[in-house]
Amino acid sequence: MALNKKPVTGMKDILPEEMKIREYVMGVIKDTYGKFGFTSIETPCVENLANLNCKAGGDNEKLIFKILKRGEKLNLETAQTEEDLVDGGLRYDLTVPLVRYYSNHVSELPSPFKALQMGNVWRADRPQRGRYRQFMQCDIDILGEPTNLAEIELILATTTTLGKLGFKNFQIRINDRRILKAMAAYSGFAEESYDDVFITLDKMDKIGLDGVEKELIESGYAQETVSKYIALFQGLENNSNPTAYLADKLADFLEEGVQTSFDEIMDSVKATKGDYFELIFDPTLVRGMSYYTGTIFEIAMPEFGGSCGGGGRYDKMVGKFTGNDVPACGFSIGFERIILLLMESGFKIPSEPVKTAFLVEKGVTGEVLCEVIKEAQETRHDGFQVLVARMNKNKKFQKEQLQQQGYTEFKEFYKEPLK
Repeated sequence: MALNKKPVTGMKDILPEEMKIREYVMGVIKDTYGKFGFTSIETPCVENLANLNCKAGGDNEKLIFKILKRGEKLNLETAQTEEDLVDGGLRYDLTVPLVRYYSNHVSELPSPFKALQMGNVWRADRPQRGRYRQFMQCDIDILGEPTNLAEIELILATTTTLGKLGFKNFQIRINDRRILKAMAAYSGFAEESYDDVFITLDKMDKIGLDGVEKELIESGYAQETVSKYIALFQGLENNSNPTAYLADKLADFLEEGVQTSFDEIMDSVKATKGDYFELIFDPTLVRGMSYYTGTIFEIAMPEFGGSCGGGGRYDKMVGKFTGNDVPACGFSIGFERIILLLMESGFKIPSEPVKTAFLVEKGVTGEVLCEVIKEAQETRHDGFQVLVARMNKNKKFQKEQLQQQGYTEFKEFYKEPLK
């Protein structure tokens, strides 16, 4: 029986052309984020299962690829529960591993700590366009910075990177979980119902304000409470200063300083941003992760028709490991979706070196072959990309294939001079 040559469902092989673009994008990301003071780190792909199930990953905790215990620890005959069988899992994001890493090495790290992490993550999700079960994530995080300087730096670093990759006309949608909670409290929703209310609110772009109202009523919430909630969004629609409007309406429910800090973020980014993206206050933005405590943001790209990244502030997560809360904020680029858009648009890497192919007849050996290799090395030192390959019988077809790979110059070497 022949072995299966296809990759596991939801995972993919990466061909050379895509790999070149991925490596180029990774280079741009590392270079740009480096200029903002972020330093690269790496964490293991396997984490303790208890960490992955710490109620910080939202629905992703249902998608963990779990790993069986090893050796004598795995006893199938006596196992009665899942805990008897598994103790680890493949990471489903980079945030939980980062917080564990920071908690373990905090005495060795600067404060604030600006981390860049790129690596594969795994989710037992339903594969679809731009979504895989194994995929690359790219996160930047700032830990130990309590002020809104963290949000400003994260937004500017991320948008600068996207701009360098040629993306235009995208949006950074921004909100604050404290504003979301204040709106719900003002309307009369019980605190324990907030998450359910936000799940419905998150459907606004699909079902509209009327649809949100209808679904909340059908969920059993009082008409008076729902109407008060919907009226807040209606009041925002034509208001030139939406945060001031909400601060006035929610005065008894919104934490002091939230509006001022939020406006500073908006004003600072708008004062320095280019014309290739918009920064938009979106009171319907929710973000699914339960660990967010403050500002949240998301990248919206019309070419993709959905989100291409996001993040926010998660000040309570480090405390789960250390017992002491540490301010933290992060932003993740949807790396795979970015690559998909670049591939579909026919993206070409700028300033690629000239690609030259040295085609060597099969009979070329000894001193002549040494001279060919020497010339290839010298040509590489001059900045060219050089492929040395044996000449095929069908030289014309061979050159056509190489041209498809970007080779524009050819040099042929024969064992005897051509007559």
